[in-house]
Amino acid sequence: MHRQKLFQMLDDYRTPYLEEAAMVERTRRFIAEHSNCFDRGLAPGHVTGSAWVLNPARDHVLMMHHRKLDLWLQPGGHADGDPDITRVVLKEVAEESGVPLSEVRLLSEEIFDVDVHVVYESEHDPRHEHFDIRFLVEVDDQIPLPGNDESHQIGWVPLDEVPRFNHARSFYRMVQKTRRMLG
Repeated sequence: MHRQKLFQMLDDYRTPYLEEAAMVERTRRFIAEHSNCFDRGLAPGHVTGSAWVLNPARDHVLMMHHRKLDLWLQPGGHADGDPDITRVVLKEVAEESGVPLSEVRLLSEEIFDVDVHVVYESEHDPRHEHFDIRFLVEVDDQIPLPGNDESHQIGWVPLDEVPRFNHARSFYRMVQKTRRMLG
């Protein structure tokens, strides 16, 4: 079954954040109810994948100013039917940063964060939810970042300055997880 790998990853994932634990459970229910959960055309929502991209020193995060959403976000995107969410994430990091895929390193096969968020109606899509599965990734911050046409700007943000770019609770959570990871 094409959803089994993601179910197993969600079963293995533990978070100390109650709000995130509730989102993990919502995501499990959504995946169980929708065999086509990876399909971007699924009206109520779909599974997406994104990356918390750190530099080797672990003191900067790669963020991009998303053109359509006008927000600073981490790289990521739609699965477009691909049930291998880690492959989706690595491909999205390479595409959105302009860094060769060979330079994008998955730091762990385990989920780093789970977030369920609303994407508001636009000229392209109706209102729907993203069930975002996030992984920890590393890219060398010495490699040029050409980006792509999905963002106005892309760059390395010092970990302590992330809230200036995006103050969403999930960004706070990922910064805290990074700090905890660093000891």
